[in-house]
Amino acid sequence: MAGAVAAGALVAASGVGLGLWAASGDDGGSAGPTAASPAKSPSPSRSYPLSTAPRTIPAVRDHTAERGPGWRPAKGHRVVVDDPALADEGRLTAGELGLTYAGEEDDRRAGDLRLELNRDAGANPESYTMTVRDGRVTVTAPGEAGVFYGTRTLKQEIEGAGAAPEGVVRDEPAKQRRGLMLDIARKHYTAGWLEDRIRELGDLKYNEIGLHFSDDQGFRIESDSHPEIVSEQHLTKAQVRRIVDLAESRHLTVVPEIDSPGHLGAVIAAHPDLQLRDANGDAVRGAIDISKPGSAEIVDDLLDEYAGLFPGGQWHLGGDEYQALVVSDPEASFPGLAAAAREKYGSGATVEDLTTGWLDDRAATVRAHDRTPRAWNDGFFRGGSVRAAKDIQVAYWTGKEIGARQPVEYLSEGREVINHNDEFLYYVLGEPLTFVYPTGERIYEQWTPLVLRGTTAVPERYDDQILGGSFAVWGDVPRAQTQDQVAAGIRLPLRATVQKLWDPGEPELSWAQFRNLADELD
Repeated sequence: MAGAVAAGALVAASGVGLGLWAASGDDGGSAGPTAASPAKSPSPSRSYPLSTAPRTIPAVRDHTAERGPGWRPAKGHRVVVDDPALADEGRLTAGELGLTYAGEEDDRRAGDLRLELNRDAGANPESYTMTVRDGRVTVTAPGEAGVFYGTRTLKQEIEGAGAAPEGVVRDEPAKQRRGLMLDIARKHYTAGWLEDRIRELGDLKYNEIGLHFSDDQGFRIESDSHPEIVSEQHLTKAQVRRIVDLAESRHLTVVPEIDSPGHLGAVIAAHPDLQLRDANGDAVRGAIDISKPGSAEIVDDLLDEYAGLFPGGQWHLGGDEYQALVVSDPEASFPGLAAAAREKYGSGATVEDLTTGWLDDRAATVRAHDRTPRAWNDGFFRGGSVRAAKDIQVAYWTGKEIGARQPVEYLSEGREVINHNDEFLYYVLGEPLTFVYPTGERIYEQWTPLVLRGTTAVPERYDDQILGGSFAVWGDVPRAQTQDQVAAGIRLPLRATVQKLWDPGEPELSWAQFRNLADELD
């Protein structure tokens, strides 16, 4: 803080007036997406230059400049709230900035940071308005998440420049899903490391962290229904509850993934009778035999059990790389699956139909817990007599699978898609196959949420169906990096990714400027 400069000379100018939020009054006004009225011209002042926009990651989308001293935290300054629902945000921010948390107070004092809910039902709940004026700060939003994001902007302003510039910030994310997925099945990460990532993601205005905790190499969370499948290195349920609680306090949803019907090697190791075998009787690695009732029973047991541990509204079902479908003639190679398909769906049914039915059945299991299901794009198939349920969102990661479908095929069916483009957003430990560690620079300069596959964007008309995106860390060669090396390696890619998910416009900063800003704010 000691090296702070005057608020009016803190930063480079930002764009103005996007018309996305209502104009702010003295106390911050509405953060809703109504058209903004023209900002009043600041009155002349000999004391202060016209302020310039905050320097944050992601960048704020609109800042109305004003003349004034700005705001910096000082001893005796208070954080006050207008609603008890904001107590957590208030206490957190007070602790971070060295302020006094005063709770609900109606009086206004010099130096106050006031957090307010306007509960505007028509606004983006993650939007917010932050007004810095007359030596005070007011953050107002229609929802608690928006207030939290306003405090993250303020925190970054103080960390980077020591003060918040005079004026009004109106801000909201372009995409509703902004995530990091972690493969904790193939590489075990400590609870403390995961908690550090949650704090980092919260400060960057991410709102999801995915945990892929079951795969061929390990099952990494304590289980009461099937303790026999749990790996020696794992998270206890008490640790997971603390992780979930911390995530909720940062407005992040923890999205669990128990991948099936492939990638179940850790489960099969304890239940070898459920392993898929081909026509020659050879075992198929990681694949469960979906023609056996016991296969559905054990997976549904786990889905039901962990629904109580992960209360968020999202669930990832996996669905990728089922090895029965990577051969030229699945019906000939797996006659047992083919027979089960015909018995369940009719004489013309195929192994693809049986696999789609499996996905639909697992979706029904999590839907009963009020979860929205999603699955990898190679778990959806073209044609067939059985179709994947319309509400299963597509996590699009690759176009390299057999029978690969272009992203537009999913979008033209009306499906909602989350961008996991493995060309830009896949950090695969050990860089196997053709994977290389992604760079923040390449994401920042070349990727947008419309770039779902390779380097080519889908048409703009599908933008609303692309809910957002997620950076992913996969543990294919788990010892290739330590968990600290992973944290360092994904630091800049995470910042570049959230910039592109938060603001649809071309970034104003060059990559070199953005990288330097990231260093200033860390």
